[in-house]
Amino acid sequence: MDILALLLMGLVFVASLVIQGGLQATFARFSRVANNRGLTGAEVARAILDAHGLSHVRVEPVPGALTDHYDPHAKAVRLSEPNYASPSLAALAVAAHEVGHAVQDAHGYTWLRVRASLWPAASLGTNLGPILVVVGLMLGAIGLAKLGLYLYLAVALFQLVTLPVEFDASRRALEFLRRMGFLSQQEMAPARQVLTWAALTYVAALASSLATILYYASLLMGRREE
Repeated sequence: MDILALLLMGLVFVASLVIQGGLQATFARFSRVANNRGLTGAEVARAILDAHGLSHVRVEPVPGALTDHYDPHAKAVRLSEPNYASPSLAALAVAAHEVGHAVQDAHGYTWLRVRASLWPAASLGTNLGPILVVVGLMLGAIGLAKLGLYLYLAVALFQLVTLPVEFDASRRALEFLRRMGFLSQQEMAPARQVLTWAALTYVAALASSLATILYYASLLMGRREE
């Protein structure tokens, strides 16, 4: 069982690398292609927010690459500095996606609320779960190891709930870009590719967590059989 779990983890790891490579290659490719209207990511984000009555939501640049996110507490769409100022197809896709989260927040999107409620447990599971599993196994404290496994399950649950949140934000983003005329029909395909590869990274993260859980469970089962 341990060997099968390790093989699964290896396969998931390789798949994750492929997906990350695909995202980076696709993003790099379409970061070099400007949209026909010459609009920047910040301009498109601002226009979509205003069109949805969200003029109070700020659009701000943040350092780094692919650090784009929506902060529901600060009510701010934060775009990485390259995407903030860039007129590329990739920048517009990412900006519209993050605005999708802002619209979800404004409309009380159910899965976004569920994900927010799971965040404390998932954060605890990420930081403490693996430690408890390893320490519990080393000390022969099966109960402690099981507690760590249960905490790590919260991580997988958080990632599972993240999928509909991210897929819905991408769906909204493509609709914004099409309906508001920011991208032509020909430009929509590259934007869809960028968002598809980005969505696959969340699928890979969930698969990785599930494989890790299976591995931890196999170690616990093996220890109990000794």
